[in-house]
Amino acid sequence: MKEESSNMNDLQKSINSEELPLTDELVVSYLQDNPEFFNRNNSLMTSLRLNDEHRGTVSLVERQQQQLRQKVHGLEDEITQLMSVANHNEQLFVLYSDLYLRLLDCQSAAELLDCLHQATTELLSLSSFKLWLIPANNPTVTHHCISTNDCAGVMQNRLTNDEYYFGRLQASEQALIFSHECTGSVVLIKLIHDEQPIGFLAISSEDAHHFDPRMDTLLLSQFKRLVAKLLQQQLAL
Repeated sequence: MKEESSNMNDLQKSINSEELPLTDELVVSYLQDNPEFFNRNNSLMTSLRLNDEHRGTVSLVERQQQQLRQKVHGLEDEITQLMSVANHNEQLFVLYSDLYLRLLDCQSAAELLDCLHQATTELLSLSSFKLWLIPANNPTVTHHCISTNDCAGVMQNRLTNDEYYFGRLQASEQALIFSHECTGSVVLIKLIHDEQPIGFLAISSEDAHHFDPRMDTLLLSQFKRLVAKLLQQQLAL
């Protein structure tokens, strides 16, 4: 109590002093140093009236209740979003797990590409799926999903130092890979086997924001390793 009385005296002296006028910061500092202030002045909690742009004049207690309700609503929204993301991730995990089993059963490179094309365009509802192979790795394979244009420049520009590229491509790059213009976004996935690049996968979406550089790559990392391994096995037959 002596310390509190001293704080009050200091505050009063500050108020009466022209050198240190009463400010919001001074009041805040006092209340922070004296958390029991409202307990000792309980009637002030209900007698204080605050302006509210939606409800007119409200008490301090009502303002606190309103802020708590807003905080609860915000937490509920965050929980809903987290549950939605978790549900989406679970669906993706199941889809990838089923796809892996189907890929392991493929008996040829063509069957492997058919499976990948169906998974991306039908199951994931994406626009296009293409594979470009470094010429040394593609001596005889023909398939509608294989890009036959020279995409070495695209791979050098987009994937020299990265395993993925997310976002938009230049029109010339789109034409080389997909043979048509992509109005949305794409992901390029570098395929590496035994530490040697063999080409890349290109998947497009009509949604310009679907493939974003902030995307998590955990599932893609597992996916590209398996695809590279299986492709190399089939191409070596």
